[in-house]
Amino acid sequence: MKIGFIGLGIMGSRMAANLQKHGYSLIVFNRTRAKAEPLLGPCGTFSDSPAKLAEEVEVLFTMLAHPNAVEQAALGKDGFLIHLKPNALWIDCSSVNPSFSKKMAAEAAQRGVHFVDAPVTGSAPAAAEAKLIFWVGADPADLERIRSLLLCMGDKIVHVGERGMGASLKMVVNLLLGNAMAAFAEAMALGKGLGISQKILFDSSLNTAAVAPFLASKREKIESGNYEAEFPLQWMQKDMHLATVSAYESGVAMPQTNVTKEIYRLAMRDGHETKDFSAIYDYLNNGPGVSTIRRQTRERE
Repeated sequence: MKIGFIGLGIMGSRMAANLQKHGYSLIVFNRTRAKAEPLLGPCGTFSDSPAKLAEEVEVLFTMLAHPNAVEQAALGKDGFLIHLKPNALWIDCSSVNPSFSKKMAAEAAQRGVHFVDAPVTGSAPAAAEAKLIFWVGADPADLERIRSLLLCMGDKIVHVGERGMGASLKMVVNLLLGNAMAAFAEAMALGKGLGISQKILFDSSLNTAAVAPFLASKREKIESGNYEAEFPLQWMQKDMHLATVSAYESGVAMPQTNVTKEIYRLAMRDGHETKDFSAIYDYLNNGPGVSTIRRQTRERE
């Protein structure tokens, strides 16, 4: 089986490496070739364009940052879609909105290509350890064709339904993550404003029913101030925005998420865009606006 992989960022590079660890040879493409270098060798060759890559593979994975990047790679200049062979499989693991996935599925079908949306949950460490969860929208027969490949990169597959449904569940999951992280940061800001130490706040709230379980894993980042990205804040903001787009298309009201995604946007404007999304804690607890309020409070006292 000849496999192609396009998009070798934080997640894609680790996913591709795990396919290689299971003995699969890959043909890869990334706009920045340097990111592909660790994958090149006996089990990896670099292609000059998505189009050339597509001519050589039966299965193609894409793991790109946003819908525009996926559409450009598929349908733009040197796009891969018209070059894939009939009955080839395109598995898009990117986090995109469901209506976009359905659009790509239709484009693929016109060319005799089978489309699967299979976005993932899990940050960089989970990707490195092949512990990702795949949310899959696909024809059951197509899923069975790639199940063994997905299990090289993850340890759980959830077949949500038809094409576009994997992307749908991904929107729900990331909405929960983004809102929970921001709510925790805001609650801790209140606690500190009331005079409770951060240590007591963390010791008392983390690992309780009041706090989402994943937040305990962010404690070290917050306490050290080292927000090296496992899931960049700018992509969390993007996913929350796409969730609100999906809500608009579905006639669903999401007032809380519409506000929260703009808080993430403000954090991006403050220079946090490439940091881990847990840096929303730093923005809400130590950002310019917070510092100004604290200074003014001290002056009044």
